[in-house]
Amino acid sequence: MTLRMAIPNKGRLNERTVELLMKSGLDLGEDWGRRLYISVKNQDLEVVFVRAQDVPELINTGAVDFGITGWDQVAESGYKMQKLLDLEFGYCRLSVAVPENLGMKSPAEIPDGCKVATSFPKLTKSYFERIGKKVKIIQVSGAAEIMPYMGVSDIIVDLVSSGSTLKMNRLIELDVIVKSQAVAVCGKLEAEKKEAVTDILDSIRSVIEAEKKIYLMADVPVKNLKAVEKACPGIEGPTIMNIAGRDDMVAIHVVINKCDVFDSVNKLKKLGGKGILILPINRLVA
Repeated sequence: MTLRMAIPNKGRLNERTVELLMKSGLDLGEDWGRRLYISVKNQDLEVVFVRAQDVPELINTGAVDFGITGWDQVAESGYKMQKLLDLEFGYCRLSVAVPENLGMKSPAEIPDGCKVATSFPKLTKSYFERIGKKVKIIQVSGAAEIMPYMGVSDIIVDLVSSGSTLKMNRLIELDVIVKSQAVAVCGKLEAEKKEAVTDILDSIRSVIEAEKKIYLMADVPVKNLKAVEKACPGIEGPTIMNIAGRDDMVAIHVVINKCDVFDSVNKLKKLGGKGILILPINRLVA
């Protein structure tokens, strides 16, 4: 039973997706960037590289079992997909944006007959029907921001990350249609394949969780141990180990949040901590 997985072949989602797969222990080999599909070493898994917008189609037709793409692409496809895992990167939003000089403050001000340029025609059509506006949708494959300037459209519906591209093109956001990030999705899976997919996604999840944590080691005075445990509680509490030849000091090992490392180190120093080490974690299996 060979699993087939589809992932983006380029663009904003490709590099991070490959990084997560490799860090989770899936060996794609050295030439993955030059191939359209790869059989993962020592695993009954084939990874297919396709356009992000094609991933839902391949899943829907059964050509692949599951895949990674942006939630915006899943929503635009209209296919019923099961979201298996939010991957916490590729954050963006599909937004309605208009030229500053039109002076619009809300979607209610968009006039009927307005021309809208977008590469998301299904979501755009559904949105304007929902707010009761009759617009003309002009499908483009990219660079929607330039279309009002070129006179092709009056407004646009496009993906927005930081909003800097809109500002450069003198556009302002009026509304958000869909919030998106990279996700792992599938259609219907038989039990055996579902179990295999779960194992892969659990491995990816362990990488994501590990990147939020650090491993801290330190020698601390026994007299301050309670205060140390309070300052660095860790996941299930710190591991305490005796130090050879010392009755007044013990070693602690603890996993803490990366965002807490500055405060934790300074608290340990004030409590008499010595030999403080901070190490990265490759995977964290809860």
